[in-house]
Amino acid sequence: MLMFKEYIKKQQQQINEKLASLFDQNSQQSRLLSAMKYSLMAGGKRIRPILCISTASAITDHYMDVLPVACAIECIHTYSLMHDDLPAMDNDDLRRGKPTCHKKFDEATAILAGDALLTLAFEILSDETLYHQEPQVRIKIIRSIANASGPNGMIEGQMRDIASETMRLKESELEALHLLKTGALIAASVNVGAIHANATERQKQQLDIYAQNIGLAFQVIDDVLNVKGDPKLLGKAVGTDRSLQKNTYPSLIGVGRAEEKARQLVKNAIESLQEFDHRAEPLREIANYIVFRSH
Repeated sequence: MLMFKEYIKKQQQQINEKLASLFDQNSQQSRLLSAMKYSLMAGGKRIRPILCISTASAITDHYMDVLPVACAIECIHTYSLMHDDLPAMDNDDLRRGKPTCHKKFDEATAILAGDALLTLAFEILSDETLYHQEPQVRIKIIRSIANASGPNGMIEGQMRDIASETMRLKESELEALHLLKTGALIAASVNVGAIHANATERQKQQLDIYAQNIGLAFQVIDDVLNVKGDPKLLGKAVGTDRSLQKNTYPSLIGVGRAEEKARQLVKNAIESLQEFDHRAEPLREIANYIVFRSH
Protein backbone atom coordinates (compact mmCIF):
# COMPACT_ATOMS: atom_id res chain seq x y z
CA MET A 1 0.00 0.00 0.00
CA LEU A 2 2.89 2.37 0.79
CA MET A 3 4.37 1.78 -2.66
CA PHE A 4 0.96 2.46 -4.21
CA LYS A 5 0.66 5.74 -2.28
CA GLU A 6 4.07 6.74 -3.61
CA TYR A 7 3.00 5.75 -7.12
CA ILE A 8 -0.17 7.84 -6.89
CA LYS A 9 1.75 10.81 -5.49
CA LYS A 10 4.30 10.62 -8.29
CA GLN A 11 1.62 10.42 -10.99
CA GLN A 12 -0.34 13.29 -9.43
CA GLN A 13 2.78 15.43 -9.40
CA GLN A 14 3.54 14.76 -13.07
CA ILE A 15 -0.07 15.43 -14.06
CA ASN A 16 -0.21 18.66 -12.03
CA GLU A 17 3.04 19.90 -13.53
CA LYS A 18 1.80 19.22 -17.04
CA LEU A 19 -1.55 20.90 -16.35
CA ALA A 20 0.18 23.96 -14.92
CA SER A 21 2.42 24.16 -17.98
CA LEU A 22 -0.65 24.57 -20.19
CA PHE A 23 -1.22 27.93 -18.54
CA ASP A 24 2.45 28.87 -18.28
CA GLN A 25 2.59 28.91 -22.09
CA ASN A 26 -0.12 31.58 -22.18
CA SER A 27 1.18 35.03 -21.27
CA GLN A 28 -2.33 36.49 -21.38
CA GLN A 29 -3.88 37.18 -17.99
CA SER A 30 -7.66 37.28 -17.81
CA ARG A 31 -10.56 36.53 -15.51
CA LEU A 32 -11.44 33.54 -17.68
CA LEU A 33 -7.97 31.98 -17.44
CA SER A 34 -7.87 32.67 -13.70
CA ALA A 35 -11.16 30.82 -13.21
CA MET A 36 -10.02 27.91 -15.39
CA LYS A 37 -6.76 27.55 -13.49
CA TYR A 38 -8.47 28.02 -10.11
CA SER A 39 -10.73 25.00 -10.62
CA LEU A 40 -8.26 22.82 -12.51
CA MET A 41 -5.44 23.28 -10.00
CA ALA A 42 -7.62 23.18 -6.85
CA GLY A 43 -6.47 19.67 -6.04
CA GLY A 44 -8.31 16.44 -6.68
CA LYS A 45 -7.36 12.78 -6.82
CA ARG A 46 -6.59 12.77 -10.58
CA ILE A 47 -8.00 9.24 -10.77
CA ARG A 48 -9.04 9.48 -14.44
CA PRO A 49 -5.67 10.62 -15.80
CA ILE A 50 -3.88 8.13 -13.55
CA LEU A 51 -6.11 5.37 -14.93
CA CYS A 52 -5.15 6.43 -18.45
CA ILE A 53 -1.42 6.32 -17.66
CA SER A 54 -1.69 3.09 -15.63
CA THR A 55 -3.54 1.32 -18.45
CA ALA A 56 -0.86 2.30 -20.94
CA SER A 57 1.87 1.19 -18.51
CA ALA A 58 0.24 -2.25 -18.22
CA ILE A 59 0.95 -2.77 -21.91
CA THR A 60 3.90 -0.64 -23.04
CA ASP A 61 7.11 0.85 -21.66
CA HIS A 62 6.35 4.15 -23.44
CA TYR A 63 3.38 4.93 -21.26
CA MET A 64 4.29 8.49 -20.23
CA ASP A 65 3.81 9.60 -23.84
CA VAL A 66 0.08 9.47 -23.05
CA LEU A 67 0.38 12.22 -20.40
CA PRO A 68 -1.15 14.98 -22.59
CA VAL A 69 -4.19 12.76 -23.23
CA ALA A 70 -4.50 12.14 -19.48
CA CYS A 71 -4.43 15.90 -18.86
CA ALA A 72 -7.10 16.51 -21.49
CA ILE A 73 -9.35 14.04 -19.66
CA GLU A 74 -8.78 15.91 -16.40
CA CYS A 75 -9.77 19.17 -18.10
CA ILE A 76 -13.07 17.57 -19.13
CA HIS A 77 -13.65 16.10 -15.68
CA THR A 78 -13.01 19.47 -14.01
CA TYR A 79 -15.36 21.26 -16.40
CA SER A 80 -18.08 18.76 -15.54
CA LEU A 81 -17.61 19.44 -11.82
CA MET A 82 -17.74 23.20 -12.34
CA HIS A 83 -21.06 22.92 -14.16
CA ASP A 84 -22.38 20.28 -11.74
CA ASP A 85 -21.81 22.71 -8.85
CA LEU A 86 -23.86 25.52 -10.44
CA PRO A 87 -27.11 26.68 -8.78
CA ALA A 88 -29.15 25.30 -11.69
CA MET A 89 -27.70 21.84 -11.02
CA ASP A 90 -26.47 20.71 -7.58
CA ASN A 91 -25.91 24.21 -6.15
CA ASP A 92 -22.77 23.36 -4.15
CA ASP A 93 -20.69 25.94 -2.30
CA LEU A 94 -17.56 23.80 -1.80
CA ARG A 95 -15.45 21.64 -4.08
CA ARG A 96 -12.15 20.05 -3.04
CA GLY A 97 -12.30 22.06 0.20
CA LYS A 98 -12.48 25.42 -1.56
CA PRO A 99 -15.30 27.69 -2.74
CA THR A 100 -16.78 26.42 -5.99
CA CYS A 101 -15.94 28.40 -9.11
CA HIS A 102 -19.24 30.27 -9.21
CA LYS A 103 -18.77 31.25 -5.57
CA LYS A 104 -15.17 32.36 -6.08
CA PHE A 105 -16.00 34.26 -9.26
CA ASP A 106 -19.62 34.30 -10.49
CA GLU A 107 -22.04 32.04 -12.35
CA ALA A 108 -21.33 33.40 -15.83
CA THR A 109 -17.58 33.06 -15.34
CA ALA A 110 -17.96 29.51 -14.04
CA ILE A 111 -20.04 28.53 -17.06
CA LEU A 112 -17.60 30.06 -19.54
CA ALA A 113 -14.53 28.71 -17.73
CA GLY A 114 -16.06 25.22 -17.83
CA ASP A 115 -16.80 25.59 -21.53
CA ALA A 116 -13.22 26.75 -22.08
CA LEU A 117 -11.75 23.73 -20.27
CA LEU A 118 -13.80 21.39 -22.44
CA THR A 119 -12.56 23.16 -25.55
CA LEU A 120 -8.98 23.18 -24.25
CA ALA A 121 -9.11 19.40 -23.88
CA PHE A 122 -9.68 18.88 -27.58
CA GLU A 123 -7.09 21.51 -28.43
CA ILE A 124 -4.57 19.42 -26.47
CA LEU A 125 -5.66 16.17 -28.12
CA SER A 126 -5.35 17.61 -31.64
CA ASP A 127 -2.05 19.48 -31.10
CA GLU A 128 0.82 17.47 -32.59
CA THR A 129 3.35 19.50 -30.62
CA LEU A 130 1.75 18.36 -27.36
CA TYR A 131 0.79 14.80 -28.25
CA HIS A 132 2.81 12.87 -30.80
CA GLN A 133 0.80 10.00 -32.25
CA GLU A 134 -0.21 8.65 -35.64
CA PRO A 135 -3.29 10.41 -37.05
CA GLN A 136 -5.50 7.30 -37.08
CA VAL A 137 -4.66 6.55 -33.44
CA ARG A 138 -5.23 10.18 -32.45
CA ILE A 139 -8.67 10.14 -34.13
CA LYS A 140 -9.68 6.96 -32.24
CA ILE A 141 -8.64 8.57 -28.96
CA ILE A 142 -10.48 11.83 -29.68
CA ARG A 143 -13.62 9.93 -30.69
CA SER A 144 -13.53 7.76 -27.57
CA ILE A 145 -13.24 10.78 -25.27
CA ALA A 146 -15.84 12.83 -27.18
CA ASN A 147 -18.31 9.94 -27.13
CA ALA A 148 -17.86 9.45 -23.38
CA SER A 149 -18.23 13.16 -22.65
CA GLY A 150 -21.31 14.02 -24.69
CA PRO A 151 -24.92 12.93 -25.29
CA ASN A 152 -23.91 9.27 -25.41
CA GLY A 153 -22.11 9.47 -22.09
CA MET A 154 -21.55 11.91 -19.23
CA ILE A 155 -23.93 14.68 -20.31
CA GLU A 156 -26.81 12.25 -20.86
CA GLY A 157 -26.09 10.80 -17.42
CA GLN A 158 -26.20 14.23 -15.83
CA MET A 159 -29.47 14.98 -17.63
CA ARG A 160 -31.01 11.75 -16.34
CA ASP A 161 -29.76 12.55 -12.84
CA ILE A 162 -31.54 15.91 -12.85
CA ALA A 163 -34.68 14.62 -14.55
CA SER A 164 -35.09 11.79 -12.04
CA GLU A 165 -35.00 13.97 -8.91
CA THR A 166 -38.13 13.35 -6.80
CA MET A 167 -38.74 10.13 -8.80
CA ARG A 168 -37.86 6.63 -7.69
CA LEU A 169 -35.83 4.71 -10.23
CA LYS A 170 -35.43 0.97 -10.52
CA GLU A 171 -31.97 -0.33 -9.65
CA SER A 172 -31.33 -1.14 -13.33
CA GLU A 173 -32.23 2.45 -14.27
CA LEU A 174 -29.93 3.85 -11.59
CA GLU A 175 -27.10 1.63 -12.80
CA ALA A 176 -27.59 2.86 -16.38
CA LEU A 177 -27.57 6.47 -15.15
CA HIS A 178 -24.33 6.02 -13.19
CA LEU A 179 -22.59 4.16 -16.02
CA LEU A 180 -23.21 7.26 -18.14
CA LYS A 181 -22.71 10.08 -15.65
CA THR A 182 -19.58 8.76 -13.91
CA GLY A 183 -18.65 5.51 -15.60
CA ALA A 184 -18.37 6.75 -19.20
CA LEU A 185 -15.38 9.07 -18.68
CA ILE A 186 -13.68 6.54 -16.39
CA ALA A 187 -14.15 3.88 -19.07
CA ALA A 188 -12.78 6.24 -21.71
CA SER A 189 -9.73 6.93 -19.55
CA VAL A 190 -8.92 3.22 -19.60
CA ASN A 191 -9.89 2.80 -23.26
CA VAL A 192 -7.65 5.56 -24.59
CA GLY A 193 -4.73 4.29 -22.52
CA ALA A 194 -5.22 0.94 -24.25
CA ILE A 195 -5.55 2.53 -27.69
CA HIS A 196 -2.38 4.56 -27.14
CA ALA A 197 -0.46 1.44 -26.10
CA ASN A 198 -1.69 -0.55 -29.12
CA ALA A 199 -3.46 -3.13 -26.96
CA THR A 200 -4.78 -6.32 -28.53
CA GLU A 201 -8.52 -6.79 -28.96
CA ARG A 202 -8.49 -9.33 -26.13
CA GLN A 203 -6.71 -6.87 -23.84
CA LYS A 204 -9.20 -4.13 -24.75
CA GLN A 205 -12.12 -6.43 -23.95
CA GLN A 206 -10.74 -7.31 -20.52
CA LEU A 207 -9.86 -3.70 -19.77
CA ASP A 208 -13.37 -2.66 -20.76
CA ILE A 209 -14.82 -5.09 -18.20
CA TYR A 210 -12.42 -3.65 -15.62
CA ALA A 211 -13.43 -0.08 -16.47
CA GLN A 212 -17.17 -0.72 -16.42
CA ASN A 213 -16.92 -2.27 -12.96
CA ILE A 214 -14.71 0.37 -11.36
CA GLY A 215 -16.71 3.17 -12.98
CA LEU A 216 -19.89 1.97 -11.33
CA ALA A 217 -18.10 1.17 -8.06
CA PHE A 218 -16.71 4.70 -7.94
CA GLN A 219 -20.19 6.24 -8.08
CA VAL A 220 -21.64 3.75 -5.59
CA ILE A 221 -18.96 4.75 -3.06
CA ASP A 222 -19.54 8.43 -3.87
CA ASP A 223 -23.20 7.86 -2.98
CA VAL A 224 -22.19 6.19 0.28
CA LEU A 225 -19.75 8.96 1.21
CA ASN A 226 -22.49 11.54 0.65
CA VAL A 227 -24.35 9.80 3.47
CA LYS A 228 -21.60 8.91 5.95
CA GLY A 229 -18.45 10.69 4.77
CA ASP A 230 -16.47 13.33 6.65
CA PRO A 231 -16.99 16.76 5.04
CA LYS A 232 -13.45 17.78 6.04
CA LEU A 233 -11.96 14.84 4.16
CA LEU A 234 -14.38 15.11 1.25
CA GLY A 235 -13.86 18.84 0.85
CA LYS A 236 -17.59 19.30 0.25
CA ALA A 237 -20.90 19.02 2.06
CA VAL A 238 -22.55 15.67 2.78
CA GLY A 239 -26.26 14.88 2.77
CA THR A 240 -26.83 16.88 -0.40
CA ASP A 241 -28.14 13.88 -2.36
CA ARG A 242 -30.95 13.41 0.14
CA SER A 243 -31.85 17.11 0.21
CA LEU A 244 -32.05 17.16 -3.59
CA GLN A 245 -34.05 13.89 -3.53
CA LYS A 246 -31.56 12.23 -5.85
CA ASN A 247 -31.63 8.56 -6.69
CA THR A 248 -28.65 6.87 -5.04
CA TYR A 249 -27.69 3.34 -4.09
CA PRO A 250 -28.00 4.03 -0.32
CA SER A 251 -31.49 5.46 -0.81
CA LEU A 252 -32.50 2.55 -3.01
CA ILE A 253 -30.92 -0.48 -1.33
CA GLY A 254 -29.37 0.88 1.89
CA VAL A 255 -25.79 1.81 2.82
CA GLY A 256 -24.73 -1.73 3.78
CA ARG A 257 -25.90 -3.33 0.55
CA ALA A 258 -24.43 -0.45 -1.45
CA GLU A 259 -21.00 -1.03 0.12
CA GLU A 260 -21.34 -4.76 -0.55
CA LYS A 261 -22.20 -4.04 -4.19
CA ALA A 262 -19.12 -1.82 -4.55
CA ARG A 263 -16.88 -4.54 -3.14
CA GLN A 264 -18.30 -7.08 -5.61
CA LEU A 265 -17.78 -4.70 -8.51
CA VAL A 266 -14.14 -4.20 -7.51
CA LYS A 267 -13.68 -7.96 -7.21
CA ASN A 268 -15.07 -8.35 -10.74
CA ALA A 269 -12.71 -5.64 -11.98
CA ILE A 270 -9.62 -7.27 -10.50
CA GLU A 271 -10.61 -10.69 -11.83
CA SER A 272 -10.83 -9.23 -15.34
CA LEU A 273 -7.08 -8.49 -15.18
CA GLN A 274 -6.00 -12.09 -14.57
CA GLU A 275 -4.29 -12.32 -17.95
CA PHE A 276 -2.18 -9.21 -17.24
CA ASP A 277 1.18 -9.44 -15.46
CA HIS A 278 2.69 -7.36 -12.65
CA ARG A 279 2.65 -4.22 -14.80
CA ALA A 280 -1.12 -4.05 -14.23
CA GLU A 281 -0.67 -3.91 -10.46
CA PRO A 282 -1.46 -0.16 -10.31
CA LEU A 283 -4.81 -0.89 -11.96
CA ARG A 284 -5.56 -3.52 -9.32
CA GLU A 285 -4.56 -1.14 -6.54
CA ILE A 286 -6.70 1.66 -7.99
CA ALA A 287 -9.71 -0.68 -7.94
CA ASN A 288 -9.13 -1.40 -4.25
CA TYR A 289 -8.56 2.27 -3.52
CA ILE A 290 -11.92 3.19 -5.05
CA VAL A 291 -13.89 1.03 -2.64
CA PHE A 292 -11.87 1.76 0.50
CA ARG A 293 -11.34 5.51 0.02
CA SER A 294 -12.54 8.10 2.51
CA HIS A 295 -12.90 10.97 0.02
